[in-house]
Amino acid sequence: MNMLSSYLKLAAAYTSINFKSLLAYRGAFISQMVAMFINDSVWIAFWCLFFTRFPVVKGWGVNDVITLWAIAASGFGLAHVFMGNALALPGIIMRGELDSWLLYPRAVLPHLLLGKSSASAWGDALFGVVVYLLFVKPDLPHFILFLLLICSVAVLFIGFSVFTGSLAFFFGSAESVSVQLRFALITFSTYPSPIFQGFVKVLLFTLIPAMFVSHLPVSALRNMSLVDAAYSFAGAIGVLAMGVATFYFGLRRYESGNLMEMRG
Repeated sequence: MNMLSSYLKLAAAYTSINFKSLLAYRGAFISQMVAMFINDSVWIAFWCLFFTRFPVVKGWGVNDVITLWAIAASGFGLAHVFMGNALALPGIIMRGELDSWLLYPRAVLPHLLLGKSSASAWGDALFGVVVYLLFVKPDLPHFILFLLLICSVAVLFIGFSVFTGSLAFFFGSAESVSVQLRFALITFSTYPSPIFQGFVKVLLFTLIPAMFVSHLPVSALRNMSLVDAAYSFAGAIGVLAMGVATFYFGLRRYESGNLMEMRG
């Protein structure tokens, strides 16, 4: 319990520092946040137009897709508001920039992930909550479950980013592979899950765990199912555990970049 409290304080300290750093360039921060909010809104507009022509797609209506986008956007945003370096992990490893992070007295991975906040991720995080409240108009139990599921999806995105980024320990220039796998997860996570069947569905529960973003959280909210919510959390924790294990296994193979850096 003391260790958990300690790391929560560490996360709070990093978040405060990162937020102040973003505010130092307030115009750029706000513009990136607004641009991401608008980008996500365009997709919501597309799906709203789609469902005016086809009201139901394999049991899914427009509210289900809006819920899906709200969860995916806020989950992705929350993950990288706090742990923005997860997106940069393959480049950091490939360029030998882990050296300075290895000097910290605690475990290296939390420091590394918390070391940066993504400006555009703030737009994603805000977008999901606003859209869910405006369009779905949930009651209090649904909204509380929605917030919990955002946390589950955030954990999954962090775990997957760490896993794909850690491939750089083994394959050298793995940055493009990591980006492609991450884009695949995001893409498959933002389409109605019933359209995927057979082997593809199995793939989306395993190699690209999009079903833990799309299918299970939406099902949990539709049916107020704590079982589906628990499966969603279990999948997210499993992906995180795989990512952490891959990172520390790969760290044994890490070769210093001999870089001189100063951190304030």
